[in-house]
Amino acid sequence: MRFVVAVLLASVCFGTTGTAQALGPEASSASVGAARILIGGGALGLIALFLYFAGRRGGATGTSAASTPGVGLAARRRVPTWVIVGIGALGVLAYQPAFFAGTAANGVAVGTVVALGSAPVITGALDWMLRRRYPGHRWLVATAIATAGVAILAGATDQGSAGASPLGLLASLGAGASYAVYTLAGKALLDRDWTPTGSMGALFGVAAIASLPVLLSTDASWLATGPGLVMALWLGLVTTTLAYVLFGIGLRGLAPATVSTLTLAEPLTAGILGVAVLGETLSAGGLLGLAVLAAGIVVLATTGRGRAPQPAVA
Repeated sequence: MRFVVAVLLASVCFGTTGTAQALGPEASSASVGAARILIGGGALGLIALFLYFAGRRGGATGTSAASTPGVGLAARRRVPTWVIVGIGALGVLAYQPAFFAGTAANGVAVGTVVALGSAPVITGALDWMLRRRYPGHRWLVATAIATAGVAILAGATDQGSAGASPLGLLASLGAGASYAVYTLAGKALLDRDWTPTGSMGALFGVAAIASLPVLLSTDASWLATGPGLVMALWLGLVTTTLAYVLFGIGLRGLAPATVSTLTLAEPLTAGILGVAVLGETLSAGGLLGLAVLAAGIVVLATTGRGRAPQPAVA
């Protein structure tokens, strides 16, 4: 159950992202996303390096991350580790501007629920295709319930699907696909006996290095203001560093598809904050959407532990 709680806590941190951006100064999606990864990913990479060298000095051997049952050593080493890290880092980099572009175009509630609502389906499909691991009937039911709640919530906001920007929706779907990519990359590293913090630190540390030229190519004058600096630090240290430490712990003990469904607590959090803090309108249908979304998460969190299932026999 501690893995489930870790993912849910991470999701609450994630859920503050759109609200923090909305309360901060005006800045481009690319600039905000690059600053978030530079600060948060850089800190996460430094923490991973510190823990690695501390373990070396302490004479630790091996790691605490258990390999996925049934995944053979030869299969796990078929793809070079640096390729997995590179693909995962690209997913991290792509997620940021896509997510912020989606929320900027269609609002925090719609942008967040479309991005995160699509992520479990994409993650489950990719995991099934790449690893031949069916996430399970319970995940399918819980995801269907939660996704229905996401659809109801998105349609009930004052920027519902009828008036949503198609490009904004496309950006949010791109964010969901990017999320699936780096989630599966992180799980692949854990299957190779990396620690949770080490796997997240590698992906986000590489992404942080790559985000520096992106940030320098944008108008980053907002970082020189007090509100801009506060926004950048919150997005970096809370919604990235802290959140992905918790996310990595949960990913260690749960299947990627299960983790993606549990992180639908992010749009639940974002929807509540959008109404309570930003004054976004939510009708009775929106409240129903929140309730259905929460029910799907509860089904998965309380009736199944969601450990990675055995892969299908070839």
